[in-house]
Amino acid sequence: MILAEITWTADPAIFSIGSKEIRWYAFAFIVGFWIGYKVVERMWKKEGINPGWLDPLLYYTLIGTVVGARLGHCLFYNPDYYLANPVEILKVWEGGLASHGGVLGIIIAIWLYSRAVSHKSMLWTFDKLVVPTGLVAALIRLGNLMNHEIYGHPTDLPWGFRFIENLHRWRQGAEPIFSAPSHPTQLYEAGCYLLTFALCMWLYFKKNAWKKEGFIFGVFMICIFVARFFIEFLKNDQEAFEAGMMFNMGQWLSIPFVLAGLFFVWRAAKKKVA
Repeated sequence: MILAEITWTADPAIFSIGSKEIRWYAFAFIVGFWIGYKVVERMWKKEGINPGWLDPLLYYTLIGTVVGARLGHCLFYNPDYYLANPVEILKVWEGGLASHGGVLGIIIAIWLYSRAVSHKSMLWTFDKLVVPTGLVAALIRLGNLMNHEIYGHPTDLPWGFRFIENLHRWRQGAEPIFSAPSHPTQLYEAGCYLLTFALCMWLYFKKNAWKKEGFIFGVFMICIFVARFFIEFLKNDQEAFEAGMMFNMGQWLSIPFVLAGLFFVWRAAKKKVA
């Protein structure tokens, strides 16, 4: 029996300027990147790194995240439609970003950054970049919460959320149609990502784990994608083809990242700090 439930009626938009909306999702994205920049700036000062390398890292990461996440959504989840309608891929403002694609986009961006700017190894950069990434990911999941999207299966737990299913029509004045009380998986993921952020901050600033190249990166990959793998069991399928699969697309895509994280932790643990 449901002891309590939360009827979620948040508006995705903070405010509008004419026909243009400023949405919580975009705000969370921008705030996350700004805080991330400030955290990495502290690392630059701590290690005495060339300050000219900092701003390019932001630009490479931002472009890699957006392009990778958009292409990931289009090609992982609905390739037939987007390959037949390639112009639709450009419509980022209509929604559709995949975190796994974002990670792949960042990997490519950091490869380019390492070759063109820092001339350091990719792991050297990743050990810094992933520290604030958990916070950015948590804020983005809160943006998903405000958008009434990516939530879970029905539940009789006390914290089930009733999301608006006809969000677009509701915002145009229609009566809301609410989901059954469902797992707020956006909050589950946000909580896990915040814990990952705290752990990586501790490893970097308190334990100087950045001296073992790849260790912080590996820990991040394990924490983020193990959490993602298990929370996916509670989430609704994003696309129809996932129905009946042993693991959904998000879970299959998480497995290689977890294995990579385990490898980098093992590899870093074997090294002696100079």
